[in-house]
Amino acid sequence: MRIVCIGECMIELSGSGEDLWRSGFAGDTFNTAWYARALMTGGTVDYVTTVGSDPLSERMLAFMASGGIGTDHITRHPSRVPGMYLITLKDGERSFTYWRDSSAARCLADDPDAVAAAVGGADLVYLSGITLGVLTSDRRAALLEVLKGRNVAFDPNLRPRLWPDTETMCAAIMDAAHVSRIALPSYEDEADFFGDADEMATLQRYADAGATEIVVKNGGGTMLVLADGDITTVDPGPKVQPVDTTGAGDSFNGAYFSARMAGLGPVEAAKAAHQMAARVITHRGALMPMDLIRQETAA
Repeated sequence: MRIVCIGECMIELSGSGEDLWRSGFAGDTFNTAWYARALMTGGTVDYVTTVGSDPLSERMLAFMASGGIGTDHITRHPSRVPGMYLITLKDGERSFTYWRDSSAARCLADDPDAVAAAVGGADLVYLSGITLGVLTSDRRAALLEVLKGRNVAFDPNLRPRLWPDTETMCAAIMDAAHVSRIALPSYEDEADFFGDADEMATLQRYADAGATEIVVKNGGGTMLVLADGDITTVDPGPKVQPVDTTGAGDSFNGAYFSARMAGLGPVEAAKAAHQMAARVITHRGALMPMDLIRQETAA
């Protein structure tokens, strides 16, 4: 099995004490690739983006490779560099400050033929609303054209700061939904920007767009799962007190994909994915070490 994740990996700065910051690498689709790779017992996970030719880009590629994530289809930009973000925490909830205007990842779809080669033969191709948000409108269209007819999974991951206005964001999200078979929306975000009255309204909108497998995440609350034409309500179990919610949804997606690749049905995969996300929010930063992921999952 081969999963290909498309998007932006960034330099992450997270607090480690008074006026001290710890650096790492993260980004929504890369986080998903990380958790999928940690939890898959076979197959491959490749990442598609553009990085610079600078030392931090070299370190980023080495970090990806050290986690077993394929980098063969990552392109280089001669002058741009990776974007960066800083996490601020309050009561376990995070807020972000970004520096990404000159991010090399904004050029990831400049060569559609290279993207087509990268996703060729993939069992699953994953992208997010952030993948779309860092691209210009013509590059978004080119990327979605490449993905038509493939087994595409999509997390809308609505981030209005990436977009000129809400209308443009919502239109682009639904354009991507129309080329996706799997949709993994988060109800709270969808209600804020699409005005969905309840989780069923969110599920129905993505089903109307053509998705046939949908998990409506709900911030630790009851989820809805559509599969094989049936809708199931999934109770994720007891809530967990968060230390840091960074990467929760991304880890959910990675665990969901790995469970589906292992043969679990969508409902069981959603339960396993929620358990993974519940573990992640008890740790700081977007990425748990892979050996710890495997250890806690096996326990």
